Amino acid sequence: MPTGNDRINAEGAGEGLRDLHTLTHGELTELLASLGQPKFRAKQVEEWVWSKNARSFDDMTNLPKSLREELAARLTLGGVEEVARQVSVDGCRKYLLRFPDGVSVECVGMPSRGKLAVCVSSQAGCPMGCSFCATGAAGLTRSLTSSEIYEQVMHVRDDFNTRVTSVVFMGQGEPFLNYDATLGALRRLNDPEGAGIGARHLTVSTCGVIPQIMRFANEPEQFTLAISLHSAVQRTRNALMPGVRKYSLVNLYNVMGEYVNKTGRRPTYEYALMGGVNDTDSELQALCDFCEGTLAHVNLIQLNEVEGSKLRPSTDLRAQDFVRALAAVGVEATVRNSRGVDIDAACGQLKQRLSK
Repeated sequence: MPTGNDRINAEGAGEGLRDLHTLTHGELTELLASLGQPKFRAKQVEEWVWSKNARSFDDMTNLPKSLREELAARLTLGGVEEVARQVSVDGCRKYLLRFPDGVSVECVGMPSRGKLAVCVSSQAGCPMGCSFCATGAAGLTRSLTSSEIYEQVMHVRDDFNTRVTSVVFMGQGEPFLNYDATLGALRRLNDPEGAGIGARHLTVSTCGVIPQIMRFANEPEQFTLAISLHSAVQRTRNALMPGVRKYSLVNLYNVMGEYVNKTGRRPTYEYALMGGVNDTDSELQALCDFCEGTLAHVNLIQLNEVEGSKLRPSTDLRAQDFVRALAAVGVEATVRNSRGVDIDAACGQLKQRLSK
């Protein structure tokens, strides 16, 4: 039977060296044992990879030089290349990062009062086709690995030279169509030997992939959930979000009730206000009916304009109408202050390519 080391050597002799980020702890331990190294070396290597974000084996200065050379002959550290970086007037930074296979994604760093939040992508592109989002216009290229998601956070951390305090999976892609990699990244971000970010400061945003919502509810960690709702009227939501047309609002309502009962955690409903589309009186009443008596918080977002889209944002006054109406039925709502709008880094604006 081939060992983990045999598999590593086979992959290294083929199309390319295996990325160290993809090795399990057991595989790494087995490889190091085959090189005559003591067990504690695995923890040293993992600290360099996951906590210190080493870009070269030469950085691993507490390893013997001979071991660094052995590892470099068998493995790669993968890594991302920064293709472009834009800085907003509000301090946000948007990055276009490229992986070794040429696939690129965008992520955003958002500093605020001594804290640093990062918005990551879970897929390169997106298959959901939401009409108000730039990402879906080009479709899906591929899903990202857990380490590729994690590396976005580390890249932003190193660029700001500041500890990341929260992460939102609200960039490109539908996280629940890449569930295992998303969960793996969440756990690595939560791990004290990884990024060490508290579970409640790690938020996944989904269009409402119902089977995975209950799967998420049954995970032991207290990760936070946000639902991209955008309309509580089925016909409107179908038009805005064709990728979740098969998941009815009735079923979404029911599963979110089960989620709250199971976890006791408050979910967020995200609602991008679009003038004349989902900001009418009937849409407002439907939203109030959908949320009344639930634990949910509504996050109202003034639509960020996307090139080529005919959709336009609602008015600030109308947003306040929504806040008041929801408050009247006992639902807390806030209007999100969009960050990075001037560099197309706000909600719905990421599109994984260089601007012309």
